[in-house]
Amino acid sequence: MRTDVENWSPLSVLDVAHLFSPLPIRWGIAGGWALDLHYGKQTREHSDTDVILSRADQEMVYHYLKPDWILYRAEKGKLTLWEGEYLHDTNDIWVSRDEASPFAFQMMIINIENDKWLYKRNNAIQRPASELFLTTPEGIPYLRPEIQLLHKGGSSQVREKDFKDLMTHLPLLEPAEKEWLKSSLRVQFPAGHDWINYMDAGE
Repeated sequence: MRTDVENWSPLSVLDVAHLFSPLPIRWGIAGGWALDLHYGKQTREHSDTDVILSRADQEMVYHYLKPDWILYRAEKGKLTLWEGEYLHDTNDIWVSRDEASPFAFQMMIINIENDKWLYKRNNAIQRPASELFLTTPEGIPYLRPEIQLLHKGGSSQVREKDFKDLMTHLPLLEPAEKEWLKSSLRVQFPAGHDWINYMDAGE
């Protein structure tokens, strides 16, 4: 099985949008690119291109991509071939043209129940599925910035680039979006979180 986890040549956001736009499902650009789409310009380099989709849509997406792409389950630092079995717990799928090609994009599978998104690290944090995505003037859907920042700040290892993303994009958040991010971090981290202190200090 593949071990070349650094072998990336990501599709552009426009290419990914073109690929996914024919599908009759809810999807959106995620990761650092989602924040930059909201910002209106690229603020830093991005090593990959991420797409979010609902677990309920995985079968349709698999059969749509399978003729032209190879799909891998990414779990616990290992890649295994995804052959269409239902993914109950897998959250990340890496995609390449063939077994020798660089990885082109990553699919991030989220859970939606009763039309509500459930945050994978704490199901008490939820959001109506209809509020997950915003759209660029060109019609490209992307994950809302406060939700994307929660994924970054809520990680077990908050990277330097994640904090830089917070500093760059926090000024663009509306007061209600900032409050949602802080309250969600408080739910996940009852003992406190550095990002909450940073946001409070800036008010």
